[in-house]
Amino acid sequence: MNINMNNIRIFMKVAEKMNITEASKELFISQPAVSKAVKNLEKSLNIKLFIRDKQNGLMLTEVGKEILILARQMKVFENKIYQVADRENKLLSGKIKVGSFPAVSTNILPKTIALFRSKYPLVNIELVEGTSNQIKEWVEDRTIDMGIVASPFDPYEFEILNNDYMVAIIPENDRLIQEKKIDLDKYQNEIIFCKGGHEIAISKIFQKNNIEFKENLTVQNAETLINMVKNNLGIGIISKFTLSSVSHKLIIKDINPRITRDIGIITHSFDEVTPATKEFINIMNRFHKPELFSAR
Repeated sequence: MNINMNNIRIFMKVAEKMNITEASKELFISQPAVSKAVKNLEKSLNIKLFIRDKQNGLMLTEVGKEILILARQMKVFENKIYQVADRENKLLSGKIKVGSFPAVSTNILPKTIALFRSKYPLVNIELVEGTSNQIKEWVEDRTIDMGIVASPFDPYEFEILNNDYMVAIIPENDRLIQEKKIDLDKYQNEIIFCKGGHEIAISKIFQKNNIEFKENLTVQNAETLINMVKNNLGIGIISKFTLSSVSHKLIIKDINPRITRDIGIITHSFDEVTPATKEFINIMNRFHKPELFSAR
């Protein structure tokens, strides 16, 4: 059985767009050519990769989903072959797909990307942003080469970048301005949580300290939380690392009990990543300064 790699690439693009027209536009080839490539791949494998439904459009079959993951692995290894050859010739090229959540994109990646590009201008970097859970899914199905997420990191291999912790934010004229720490049990009816990957850490700490978790108001991003607190809707609880990525004039307070988490790089295997990805990770580890955000 001979598999046409061009058909594989076209299949991957159609699976990404779930639309023949959009795939053809991105590939700069005709719609009939895209359809023919997919049909030829299905014929060579003797399977159906897509369900063609008039109401819902294209949908991957179960075996199509499996083939897509394997195709992405093939693409990674193809990229790795060229990168190894380029490295031998003292030239690194190719592409890196990095997944991160917004605070990492603001606090860590700009310096890392700038340093990496200064050394390896021929390597393209694609940044995809999402929540920690989304990034883990992208690593799992190999949509990205590496992800930067909040703990827990299982079942992936990981390297820790930061030790993060949660803090309280209140307005400048708030009645709690003299409080050294905000007691989560005492003020649980007034708390607004910015989750952003802290859900497991919050749950564990609350259970350990026999505190009832009341979801009075929860938000997903720092800007929303800051606006809520500015309008005196409650006490904001947010990651110190995430808070450092946005500007505000609110008062920061420690909380009791303390809620901590780690921020780290995850991948299926650090030994199997491409040379370009490995060098990107090395630069990130070398130049990132965790003391800027670490708990004291």
